[in-house]
Amino acid sequence: MSSTATSLQSKQHASPPSKLNSAVTTEHQEYTGSAEHVERQLGDSELAYFLPSRESGVNDMYLHVGFRAPEHLVASERVRVVWAILRGRHPLLASKVIMRDYDDISFAYTRRNPSEELADADTSLEYYATTGEEFLELYLNGPRILSCNRLSHLAILAPRDDPTKQNYEVVICATHFIGDGLSMHQMGNEFFSLLGGTKSNIELEEDLTEEWRKRASERVALPDPSETSYPIESKFSQAAGNISFQLHQQKQIGGHAFPRRSAPTRHTVTRVASFDIARTKAILGTCKSHGVSVSAAMFALCNIAWARFNASREKLPMLMYSALNIRPFLPPAPDSFMLAVGYFNVILPSFLPKSLDVISTFWARAKSAKLQSAKAARSPLVVSRSRRTGNQRAKAAQTWGKEDDEKARGVFKAPPPQIHVKPGPPKTPSAALVGLSLMGNLDGIYRHANFPAITLHTQTGGTRQRHGGMLIFSYTFAGKLWITFQYDENGFEREVVEKFWKKCLDGVDEFL
Repeated sequence: MSSTATSLQSKQHASPPSKLNSAVTTEHQEYTGSAEHVERQLGDSELAYFLPSRESGVNDMYLHVGFRAPEHLVASERVRVVWAILRGRHPLLASKVIMRDYDDISFAYTRRNPSEELADADTSLEYYATTGEEFLELYLNGPRILSCNRLSHLAILAPRDDPTKQNYEVVICATHFIGDGLSMHQMGNEFFSLLGGTKSNIELEEDLTEEWRKRASERVALPDPSETSYPIESKFSQAAGNISFQLHQQKQIGGHAFPRRSAPTRHTVTRVASFDIARTKAILGTCKSHGVSVSAAMFALCNIAWARFNASREKLPMLMYSALNIRPFLPPAPDSFMLAVGYFNVILPSFLPKSLDVISTFWARAKSAKLQSAKAARSPLVVSRSRRTGNQRAKAAQTWGKEDDEKARGVFKAPPPQIHVKPGPPKTPSAALVGLSLMGNLDGIYRHANFPAITLHTQTGGTRQRHGGMLIFSYTFAGKLWITFQYDENGFEREVVEKFWKKCLDGVDEFL
């Protein structure tokens, strides 16, 4: 049972009876106290996410799903064994982090027998008599729930005022340095497939034992960082790759950003817009008739919304960034829960041409976003750029992490000013207006037919934001289009941000 201090009312659940607590422990007695242990170093991308997360949990992820289910399927003894199975399949969820130095940080994992896996799963599982909105307010803005010793957490939410006892919410929490958005959704599908499948609790415990037996026959291991799958570069390839990367970076021009304000604390707010099934079908049909996806249209919505009320710096384009799944460029991984994400930018004009009506401009911008996204996803340089971006971000995280720690200890010394630097050409601005997380059709991931007794109806996801953080999420789920906007309301001029968000939603009605 988690001992995390929260301001929410949690339902204390005693560890339920289990056959594994007696029979299996006796059967596998020779393994008791001899659990296997493994450690491995964090890769560049993992390290770049880990170091900034230490103080307040920046980028800690969550997946929130609202669903209806019979009460017995959400009983603690069933949820516990499902969570134990998932933590066994994806050992990073049950790992810890050991930091010895800024370039010497490791995951540490101990493989346990089935009864110990159940007990360990119970330490990161909590039932709350509250709503998803209340829990997420705490998760995003309260004391951090995750830590170096707890890289994942499962929250089951059962509102007190539900007389049917069939309405539930689940929040799966995980640090970003062990996985990404796709990892979370794939595990979400696993979770509901196990929870709502036809197997009894006893049969699930038998599966836990059988899966443990298969793993016990092999040496304990953790999934490798994505960087280990990158091809080895020759010296010539390294030099060519570095030049190509620098030239590519110089082309990433962006001159627009939301006006910021400083505040001692951050406070993340979440705006959610969903569209019913009929409206979603109409939106998808409209996009299809113009030869673009909803994801491409989202870039155009943001572009037009900003251009309509921000007439400054029209000569500079608008830059937006998005995540890129790099799994297709890597060998198949034995564990789907891993961090395998790159980044790309979409750059669009920041003005509205007077010679073209706004609807035509919108679809032209959407098609441009589509072409840029496709070019980024199909580029033969994806791995080369991801390698260098990860390395660059890791080095920056090490520098900033060391500086932050020294400031906290009161021993930081600013580097001496540069004596004289020969003036060069002015640096090209590369400011990003906003980041977009575009997951597409999530109903292609969630196999609803595998859990017929459970009805999923609501889904949101996001991260614990840094100061001045901002992200827009777009996806279809349960047949509906969802657009979620998260930002630190203390880090921006709120009136400007809310006006932008309203114009984005107005654009859905106007263009789609």
